[in-house]
Amino acid sequence: MSETTLFTLHAQLEKDSIELADFPLCKLLLCNDSAYPWFILVPKVADISEIYQLDWLQQQQLLNESSLLSELLMQVFSGDKMNVAALGNVVEQLHVHHVVRFKDDAQWPKPIWGQQALTPYSAEELTVLKDKLLPQLAIIFAEK
Repeated sequence: MSETTLFTLHAQLEKDSIELADFPLCKLLLCNDSAYPWFILVPKVADISEIYQLDWLQQQQLLNESSLLSELLMQVFSGDKMNVAALGNVVEQLHVHHVVRFKDDAQWPKPIWGQQALTPYSAEELTVLKDKLLPQLAIIFAEK
């Protein structure tokens, strides 16, 4: 049985996010907070809480997926800064946040963590976001 067979998404991540895509290593989630373009990569490896626990090839794949996602998000959302962080203080399952930041966003230049309640996406906002992003992701991963 492979590690990905044993993989289960943490209940808190499942509750707070929307699954968008599966990359070769990671599951791509959208944090259900319309205040920021906020995405989360979760390696589909069971019982991992830190990047160093991934094997070397998985670490390289995580970096590749994170870099590709970061570049695409900055292009699609025309952000001022890309915040990438793997905190894990609340949810121990390894997950890497990718948040597009803008100099005029509500919390700039402070971190966004725990500053305000999540503002869920409306069905229309979610459709617009998916239509904007998913075709671009499909192109990138089709080229690999």
